[in-house]
Amino acid sequence: MFIAKWNRNKSSKRRKQRKERFQAPSHIRRVLMSAPLSPELRNKHGVRAVPIRKDDEVHISRGTFKGREGKVVQVYRKKWVIHVERITREKVNGATVNVGVRPDKVVITKLKIDKDRRALLERRGAKDKGKNKFNESDVRAMQDVD
Repeated sequence: MFIAKWNRNKSSKRRKQRKERFQAPSHIRRVLMSAPLSPELRNKHGVRAVPIRKDDEVHISRGTFKGREGKVVQVYRKKWVIHVERITREKVNGATVNVGVRPDKVVITKLKIDKDRRALLERRGAKDKGKNKFNESDVRAMQDVD
């Protein structure tokens, strides 16, 4: 028997996937607006990326502001961007405004941890603990195969 796709409720048409993404409600956008963790945090928590939130500290890794760091001031889900402190530009009338940065173009360097976020990290980190890992007995068994 041939399975065309794993989830029957999910379309494989590009047009429908884009519609689903851009019309997503706020609680779904939260998950879609995830950002990768720095290598230190990734090793510590065993998680690759988490939804970004206010008061996380980030390092911008792409674009005009590459190399800059700062704290997340606002997660603007409606526009799919985050605002980082000190990442601003001056308008013609002299007012300063925050510049939106896409969350996939930053790396989280420091997490704001509360009880819900700690639970999320523990839940998702525990899932990957034994994944794709070999212990010493497995290695010895593989060496004896030859």
